[in-house]
Amino acid sequence: MEAFTYEPAADRLFGVVHIALDHEGGTLTVSGDGLPRTEIRRSAGTPPESHVPIGTREQERLTLSVDGADEALRPAKGFLTRRSYRVEVESSARAHGYLLVPDSLGTSRLLRDGRLLGVFTSTGDGSVSAEWEEPNSGEHAEPHDAAVGYALAAAFGTGAEPMWKLTLNALLEMWP
Repeated sequence: MEAFTYEPAADRLFGVVHIALDHEGGTLTVSGDGLPRTEIRRSAGTPPESHVPIGTREQERLTLSVDGADEALRPAKGFLTRRSYRVEVESSARAHGYLLVPDSLGTSRLLRDGRLLGVFTSTGDGSVSAEWEEPNSGEHAEPHDAAVGYALAAAFGTGAEPMWKLTLNALLEMWP
């Protein structure tokens, strides 16, 4: 199957970011000048779920590598709260923890070790944009951070409905 390459993102800090997402094949690649090549892969034989760009949120069926090094990828299941749609990454090579968590209907925040780096927007079709926080007290986004953020936003989408609406939808689905 062919991967779909989307219009490159023009990032104000990191230049052109290329994203190739193949929903059916279960692969996502992020690359760009100065960015480490980042890949998320769905295990072979895992049927794709239509509402997740990479095809699944099952942790045991996904792998993440940044510049050839495997990193721990932990997407939450996603159900009744925005926080339940979070995605966590533990980077042993960089000794950092990342969290992509929805903060509105269409956006998600990227945090590194609990500090906000930026806000990502993706409609789940492989196109992604990022708005980076201004550096404060020496903290700023680095190429590794950007590669992880773009990969997570493209693979899982961004944003989530508010809790009241998610709860109402769940209740309505159970109604006979």
